Amino acid sequence: MISSPDPTPGPERPDRPDDPPPVLGGPTAWVVLNVGQIAAVIAVLQRSSLGVAATDALARFGIAAATLATFSVVQLLVYAALQVPVGVLIDRYGSKRLIIAGSLVMAGAQSMFAVAQSLPLAFAARVVLGIGDALTFISVMRLIPVWFPPQRSGKITMAAGPLNQLGFIMSATVFAAILAAAGWTPSFLVAALVSVFAAALVLVLLRDAPHGRPPRVALGHALAVAVRDLREAWAKPGTRLAFWLGFLTLFTPMMFGVMWGYPFLVAGQGLSPGVAGALITVLALGGPVYGVTVGMVMERYPYYRSRIGIGLVCLAAAVWAAVLLWPGPAPLWLLVVLVLVLPPTGVAAIMSFDFARTFNPPKRLGSAIGLVNMGGFAGTLISVLAIGLVLQLVTPAGSTAYTLTAFKWAFATQYLLWTLGIVQTLRYRRRVERLLAERDPEALEALRRGIHLPPPE
Repeated sequence: MISSPDPTPGPERPDRPDDPPPVLGGPTAWVVLNVGQIAAVIAVLQRSSLGVAATDALARFGIAAATLATFSVVQLLVYAALQVPVGVLIDRYGSKRLIIAGSLVMAGAQSMFAVAQSLPLAFAARVVLGIGDALTFISVMRLIPVWFPPQRSGKITMAAGPLNQLGFIMSATVFAAILAAAGWTPSFLVAALVSVFAAALVLVLLRDAPHGRPPRVALGHALAVAVRDLREAWAKPGTRLAFWLGFLTLFTPMMFGVMWGYPFLVAGQGLSPGVAGALITVLALGGPVYGVTVGMVMERYPYYRSRIGIGLVCLAAAVWAAVLLWPGPAPLWLLVVLVLVLPPTGVAAIMSFDFARTFNPPKRLGSAIGLVNMGGFAGTLISVLAIGLVLQLVTPAGSTAYTLTAFKWAFATQYLLWTLGIVQTLRYRRRVERLLAERDPEALEALRRGIHLPPPE
């Protein structure tokens, strides 16, 4: 997973109360982060498993594309809606308990989905999966600023976020192979066991903080503070800029990896499951690679981050245009180019979290990050559902054999969302720039020179 570039000696017996606490960024910190990262990768595997099983799900439940899309929409909607409440729960119970709970909840959800024969049970399973998924990601990301010093936590976050996409690789290769060989029920039961393994690993090896779990915050007080912080964070133009940048940049790679990419490549482009899985693997591997390269560029030029994000989206939109306008199935080389230009936009979405840090004080950073994360998942929800609806509208009634033409019309809906995202991102970028010019022109000039602004008090 992630390895320490500069290991620091840690305590020999960290569990004894008379021993000193582990050093920030030392070996214990890397063990904790890597264990949490494994749980996050497995959560992405569970989240994206339905995309690999999409054609099987159509036949198993006798449903159309729009109904299938609602499976992912419900799952992601629950995930997005729980971002802020999960932040409150972390303050009260710590990351370790929530990651264990999330892993076990996802195991139960996949077990339900494995045996589901009816739509109500299948929908219930996706709702439960969304709950478990929501409990995991933020809990893992919150470990980084607790276990690593501030001067390193930002860069580690940029590396850790894209690494979660390794779950897409596991889904498109291992899970897809088990599904093809063993069928629906055994494959989803195996996925459930993997989450049980993650829970056991976290139980044994993960710790909330070097000094133990922080004191428990009263739930009523935490909720009241969360409501106030949400209101104050959303009032900041910088938070809204981050929300819309996340909306603009995240939905295409997320939609492609979680739901519609695999069916598009197999049913639409006529690729074999093996080749489609290889392309999804390229998509997933691109995340960590671009997390370093694109992340470094955006880190070096903070004033231009939103413009860089827009530029990366425009590049992806241009390649999508070539794929959608190509007469017949696109050549393999063009599909390779497509999966290579999608991951950088996801990196820009992760960088949107830094806007939340820049324009919000540390005391409400969790609420601001929750709002920003909701922007990206709102775009994903709309995109997944829009593609499913268009697939159903342009396909003859009763048919589940979706043609390449149907997929092309469906994926064209991305351009409406890109237009909205670009307009709103530019709108709030201008508002933030105007506000800085009026209140703190020195800070604006520092941004232009490549200096990151400290968070407000």
